[in-house]
Amino acid sequence: MAKRISSRPTPSVIESGSPGAVPIAPALDATLDEARVTRKSTLLNHRTLWIGLLAVILGIAAAEIAQLLMFMINIITDITFYGRISDVTETTHVGSFVLSPANNQLGLWVILMPAIGGLIAGVMARWGSRAIQGHGIPEAMEQILQHDSNIPARVTWLKPVSSAFAIGTGGPFGAEGPIISTGGALGSVLGQLLSVTATERKTLLAAGAAAGMAAVFGAPLSSLAMAVELLLFELRPRSLIPVALAAVAATGVRYATYGAGAVFSMPAVLEPGGSALVSYIILGAIVGVLSVWVTKAVYAIEDGFAKLPVHWMWWPAIGGIFAGVIGWLAPRTMGVGYDNIDAIVSGDFGVQMLITMCVLKFAAWAIALGSGTSGGTLAPLFIIGGSFGALLGIGTEHILPVLGIDPRIAALVGMAAIFAGSSRALLTAILFAFETTRQAPVLLPLLGGCTAAYMVSALIMRNTIMTEKIVRRGVLVPLEYSADFLQRITVGQIYTRDVISLKAGDTLGQVRQWLAEGGPDTRHHGYPVMDSSGAVTGVLTIRELLNPTTDTATQIGEMVQRSPVVVAEDYPLREASDMMVNAGVGRLVVMSRTRPPKLLGMLTRSDIINANVYRLDENRDARRQLRVDLRRPLRPLRPIRRRRAHRMR
Repeated sequence: MAKRISSRPTPSVIESGSPGAVPIAPALDATLDEARVTRKSTLLNHRTLWIGLLAVILGIAAAEIAQLLMFMINIITDITFYGRISDVTETTHVGSFVLSPANNQLGLWVILMPAIGGLIAGVMARWGSRAIQGHGIPEAMEQILQHDSNIPARVTWLKPVSSAFAIGTGGPFGAEGPIISTGGALGSVLGQLLSVTATERKTLLAAGAAAGMAAVFGAPLSSLAMAVELLLFELRPRSLIPVALAAVAATGVRYATYGAGAVFSMPAVLEPGGSALVSYIILGAIVGVLSVWVTKAVYAIEDGFAKLPVHWMWWPAIGGIFAGVIGWLAPRTMGVGYDNIDAIVSGDFGVQMLITMCVLKFAAWAIALGSGTSGGTLAPLFIIGGSFGALLGIGTEHILPVLGIDPRIAALVGMAAIFAGSSRALLTAILFAFETTRQAPVLLPLLGGCTAAYMVSALIMRNTIMTEKIVRRGVLVPLEYSADFLQRITVGQIYTRDVISLKAGDTLGQVRQWLAEGGPDTRHHGYPVMDSSGAVTGVLTIRELLNPTTDTATQIGEMVQRSPVVVAEDYPLREASDMMVNAGVGRLVVMSRTRPPKLLGMLTRSDIINANVYRLDENRDARRQLRVDLRRPLRPLRPIRRRRAHRMR
């Protein structure tokens, strides 16, 4: 019930308290419609269907581009190392064939090949776009976070061509990074050609990137997880559905071309026992330390190149020379290396080859990547982590055979754990290792090992191999993805119920005289205005009331320029705050859903700020919710009530 205040010397203030019986003016019907009192689902709309259709087309196009890029890499590899193209054009291959340069007979000349590829990539970056340097995902993240997902159109062809030369000439990179980057650039360009919002363009960029990864590995689930964890920074149906459709379309193209088999043909393994499972978790933690060291080493090398007294265009060629020397010593460190991953998880490599892959592959890749060459990080990380995990597995099996460690599972856990630790893409790492091997018994070891690596990495290192570069350039990258807290709090939990209203028939002079008295009720920043029938006609701010250009004889009702923006008690604060922004106001009128509607109070920006007290309490207010009296039978006590948020006036 409304609470009347005793009369004042100046009768301009008519009432205060909770005006629960005051009706909203009938003229506010349009405003109520604009406020969407009868709310419909906002999870999806017709725009989502349109973006989803574009994502399917994008997924097919990205898959075709992925196959074209792999063909270009194979052709350049065949010409560079074998002086022919017949290995690619005249030979029938099964699956997504990648030609290895390991069997070349060039001798010392092999040292120059990665340098030539690096020089080509440097020239293209110098006179094309420097955005083609690196493995592509950090650059895509930067465009999403700071440039409304607008990637220059020239990147769509500069990136794959430069990567084809860098990798085809023996660069120690994976092809998946450039393909992911190219797919994302294609999605961004499509979003720039069409009339879409920045959010929809981000979705198309992520859809193209996910399609590129799915086209290479036939792993739609991990591709979707990669888009969510590294590009979208959210988990909403409007973005999730198009990205999933693009990944499915790209995987379908791959299946139609190469078949639906596992990318890495790992032999069948047995379900691990309890002791083996614990061992895999410990292995994952150790690999987590390695992932931190690898990340720091890569950026330390990059910092070293930045100190060279030569133009950055020449850095990839210098890095290529180092990669060439290592490739001359260990030919299998050159090129994409998917066959190496296959051999590692199959248990085909001995200890000497595993050490070579772990140490020399890392050296070649880290130096070449730090030089700014265009190439991917996933395959090199998988080779390094898989080799390290296999070595730990072999050593443990030899020393403690009672644990039942399988070196092949250890290799797979190491492969996924190093990616989980270095990129913090936990779900992506787990799903990728499972999808590419199709081995169900490895799921539990993968979950335990990758989680351990993720935890170790998060404890030691703040940024990741994906974010360190752009963080150094001042880009703020979200470290955690959580549900919007304001979506969990309703207006009814936080709005101000004690409102002071003004009479429409009073003059501005009367109101100013009341304000000059300086009572506690004069400290608000906005006041609802009521007509003679008690209906709300609008809201006036203190700035409007004190405007010196307004005649003091003006009636308060004549000063109202617009109907109030109203909100119901069951609205989430997120919708209410969006209404404030869209309407350009700092306060909303809170009404009931009864007929006629009743004025309940006001929601101000300060109320929304104060709602964060609840969020902070959830993370810092540690207290027991149940107490146990050992002298009496065990029985639960009533939960302790949460402290109320302090209100700001």
